[in-house]
Amino acid sequence: MAATTTPDRLHYTGNDEADRLLATEPFALLMGMALDQQVPVQTAFSGPLKLKQRLGTLDPGKIAATDPAKLEAAFREKPAIHRFPGNMARRVQDLASIVVEEYGGDAARVWADASDGAELRRRISALPGFGEMKIKAFGAILAKRFGIEAARDLAPNHPTLGDVDSPEALEAYQAKKRAYKAQLKAQQQ
Repeated sequence: MAATTTPDRLHYTGNDEADRLLATEPFALLMGMALDQQVPVQTAFSGPLKLKQRLGTLDPGKIAATDPAKLEAAFREKPAIHRFPGNMARRVQDLASIVVEEYGGDAARVWADASDGAELRRRISALPGFGEMKIKAFGAILAKRFGIEAARDLAPNHPTLGDVDSPEALEAYQAKKRAYKAQLKAQQQ
């Protein structure tokens, strides 16, 4: 099932080149989602551009075949791609290997070839680092930004990155997320 829309950028980083890469290179989007853990959204989604600049490619086959020490060095180079460069370098390499082995090196096939929401959920959940929250957030991005019909059932009713369509919307989303986390923390005390 092909996407019905293709945005020219995703407003997740504040860097026009990084935001365009996320919209135009499916592996960049997958990688950004994989990195979206314990770092700000801007840091996570800037990672694909940094890696492309450091390795010269985001081709999943080439990343999967890269010497793990070289890949980790690219993640550690200042400024580091993630606050956990070793773990995230391994995660991205594992993600690239799955894209190569399961999807012929074409990351878009993760969602484009899914026949329905259940199959898409299964495919996303099989990716390293994609738990329930990421499945929902990624589903929302695919449904709301790319028009992927199979992803509609995955998107939750609450605001997610899928609702971010401008720098201002990212700021509003992050403010709501901080308020929600503060509320949860207050309830636990």
